[in-house]
Amino acid sequence: MANLVEIRDLRVAFDGVPVLHGVDLEVAPGEALGLVGESGCGKSVTWLAALGLLPSKASVTGRVQLGETDLTGAPQSALETVRGGRIAMIFQDPSSALNPVLKIGRQLCEALRLHRGLTGAAAKTEALRLMDLVGIPDARGRFRLYPHEFSGGQCQRLMIAMALAGEPDLLIADEPTTALDATIQAQILDLLARLRAEMNMATVFISHDLGAVAQVCERVCVMYAGRIVEQGSVGQLFEHPRHPYTRGLFDALPRLFGPRTALVPIPGTVPDPRNLPGGCAFQPRCAHAQPFCQSALPDLLPQRDGRKLACAYPLPERGQGGERQAAREGVFQ
Repeated sequence: MANLVEIRDLRVAFDGVPVLHGVDLEVAPGEALGLVGESGCGKSVTWLAALGLLPSKASVTGRVQLGETDLTGAPQSALETVRGGRIAMIFQDPSSALNPVLKIGRQLCEALRLHRGLTGAAAKTEALRLMDLVGIPDARGRFRLYPHEFSGGQCQRLMIAMALAGEPDLLIADEPTTALDATIQAQILDLLARLRAEMNMATVFISHDLGAVAQVCERVCVMYAGRIVEQGSVGQLFEHPRHPYTRGLFDALPRLFGPRTALVPIPGTVPDPRNLPGGCAFQPRCAHAQPFCQSALPDLLPQRDGRKLACAYPLPERGQGGERQAAREGVFQ
């Protein structure tokens, strides 16, 4: 089956400073892909660049293929038919994404008019259906309310409804649960999983929350300093991560079961794009780094188990049983 979206050698620079260094990834129809990593690794920039949503000072090269269309450098008119139509995006702060001076019903109807040509009673009927679909109680009674009259979780549901207005093939969720409490987070994740199953819609879930990714995704790409460093199925990465950075993300998780132990944080921070270390960008923070890592930049290469890995000294292929159990206790419980 052909991929829905293919990104090849995507590079982004701001004022001449590179922030993405040749990202390659693909999304199959109906697939749920997770994109994880610390803040500043380039997760959101990847998809903002793919959709042409970066400011004019950004330099974008590479190829973003959607069917027969290359979105990189495409005219604004072509991108406008894709955004909200073929590909929709929801953001982590719904309160800033919704227009505070327009009623919710009007905003939903505007999206339906732009992407599906619906107006009048037909648009209102479909808007109410979308509000019901995402779990807004008393949709008809709240159709004429303003965004500030909804809770944070309900505003996120409304953003999802607006994203679904164009019946997209791909929904990009950019940390959609960051500003929500734990109970509402779980509800939004369940909603996204249910909508994907019902609509056979591909999903890209951008997050630093490994537990959320485990709940809604099938495949995961781990990003660090503008590159993908490990890629594989949820089972592969969560049960036995092989890149030291991926392993470090799991070691930093608190355990919900078993004896209490001290967290093992990854030392240091994500490097400044203007001053990247030589060789592997993670080597100054890596306990497994060798002198070779200071001069050689590893490529993202296929492994025998089907994953892809960019590391000259990865963790062994077969981990101890404790690693698998720790991943499950820290993430899946």
